[in-house]
Amino acid sequence: MIVIKSKREIELMREPCRVTAELLHDLAEFIKPGVSTHDISEFVDKRITSHGMSPTFKGYNGFPAAACVSVNEEVIHGIPVRTRKLTEGDIVSVDVGATYKGYNSDAARTYPVGVISEEDQKLIDVTRECFFEGIKYAMEGYRINDIGHAVQKLAESNGMGVVRDFTGHGTGSALHEDPMIPNYGKAGTGARIKSGMTLAIEPMITMGTYKVRTLANDWTVVTTDGSKSAHYENTILVTDGEPEILTLL
Repeated sequence: MIVIKSKREIELMREPCRVTAELLHDLAEFIKPGVSTHDISEFVDKRITSHGMSPTFKGYNGFPAAACVSVNEEVIHGIPVRTRKLTEGDIVSVDVGATYKGYNSDAARTYPVGVISEEDQKLIDVTRECFFEGIKYAMEGYRINDIGHAVQKLAESNGMGVVRDFTGHGTGSALHEDPMIPNYGKAGTGARIKSGMTLAIEPMITMGTYKVRTLANDWTVVTTDGSKSAHYENTILVTDGEPEILTLL
């Protein structure tokens, strides 16, 4: 069931979304060679709890950390560990959520670690552009698959793959709500988009195949061909006009 949020619910969601936007912005300066994936999760944990909020992902279905930290060919759900140190030329995706008075945020960014290749920078840039291309259709009068169609068209026109096994989603009092929002699909299909929806739109784009597999830890998803992957996500509010991005400064 798709939940249309009340004005009260939207105002409650603004708080964790604001904190999430700020910490994702500040992570760009924190992330550098020698930092561990555990350090990143600790940064997220401390920032969220300092605002009297809870890290949404910590304990969610048994996930052990405050952030999903995924390096290079890891698409999503990377488990942070102290021994995984970032090195020059890596790219790292950080997916986070904060919970406040029962309402959630959900957002992700991919960051360069030191100096990266032009090819890797293009992957990060195209993934971000895919998000903004997709939300052009996150308005009343369109359908859910119009978003994914736009993401797919832009990614594939740049010779990149679009992960199909995982999708964006509604979010609110539950981290994952209806509707599911694929990053591919046929325009003009899917649920109608209505004002008051809060959606987590999240292109997951690869340099190679769209095919992925889950590692033995039952969490971390990687590309099957070892190609690098980037992730860009925001929680947005569908309004009577342009969508409002709640997790962006």
